Amino acid sequence: MHCTIALLRGDGIGPEISDEALRALHAAGQRFKHEFQFVEAYAGGEAWDRYGEHLPAVTLDACRNADAILKGPFGGPLAELHSPKWSGVETTAILGLRRAFDLFMNLRPVVVYPEVVALSPLRPEIVEGADMLIVRELTGGIYFGERGERVVDGVRTVWDTESYSEREIARITHGAFRIARGRRRHLTLVAKSNILDSSVLWRDVLARIAPEYPDVTHDYLHVDNASMQIIANPRQFDVLLTNNIFGDILSDEASVLAGSLGMLGSASLNAEGFGMYEPIHGSAPDIAGQGKANPIAMILSAAMMLRLSFRLEAEAAAVESAVRYALAGGLRTADIAAAGGELVSTQRMGEAIERAILAS
Repeated sequence: MHCTIALLRGDGIGPEISDEALRALHAAGQRFKHEFQFVEAYAGGEAWDRYGEHLPAVTLDACRNADAILKGPFGGPLAELHSPKWSGVETTAILGLRRAFDLFMNLRPVVVYPEVVALSPLRPEIVEGADMLIVRELTGGIYFGERGERVVDGVRTVWDTESYSEREIARITHGAFRIARGRRRHLTLVAKSNILDSSVLWRDVLARIAPEYPDVTHDYLHVDNASMQIIANPRQFDVLLTNNIFGDILSDEASVLAGSLGMLGSASLNAEGFGMYEPIHGSAPDIAGQGKANPIAMILSAAMMLRLSFRLEAEAAAVESAVRYALAGGLRTADIAAAGGELVSTQRMGEAIERAILAS
């Protein structure tokens, strides 16, 4: 199989972890006789340096001509947040990519590997075996709603609007039910219907669609209760369906179960199955270039790309097994060193995973 991948390395630690994801993909290609062609494109701070804008048209063209997008994190130092280079990176580059390709369905798996269960602040008997998938709506809600500002008598008032249509909710609800069918067949809707009318609409749409999936059970939790339950009893969850802002917050909370943001990849898909794959963590400019970054989230994002965009299940499983093999061998980057084992660099972790892919 020949696959063309638009590669956006990103800022900060992005280039380092991207190199290790490429290493893993080349190993999978060598083992299973596939050819992966990578087309370099630029967004975020790197694009600003080259083009004077965060998401140039040439980058969008490269992504349109590819079979999938593999993306590193964007963003710069907090101290420079309001500089021209970094101001607006999230709204222009990150939200811009989601909007340009209508990547409305974000998948964030949270798996607690037994090899690093000691990293979790929760007791092993609570967290071990947790395996949930957060399905987050990604192109609507408060991040894309109407916003504004006014000043009356010298007092600023600012607003952001949570807005959803039935169509937006229905398409991701269908997607979440279909995904649940391939897992443990249970879906939990997370919203805030005791306060928000938009959340009432989520419940109404779910109730209308659920009978089409009689083989999948479903329930509902208010978001505040859900956030508590993720910590108190994470193993109860299979697929969690939620809106944009709640999904953003809950997936970061759930990352604590796995021990580090550096362990979690993600996929963002549109209705045609075109996807963008990226770690859920940020660009960590304070450790960029030091070999301290954990490449596992980026590598697992590449595995999701193999599975979801290219339908290469055995290849994806080989990459995931190689990650677990490296962890079982005691290799630890700085963010997961508390679990004990040998402290290794970004590159050494990537090399170990590469060897495991080729040898498995």
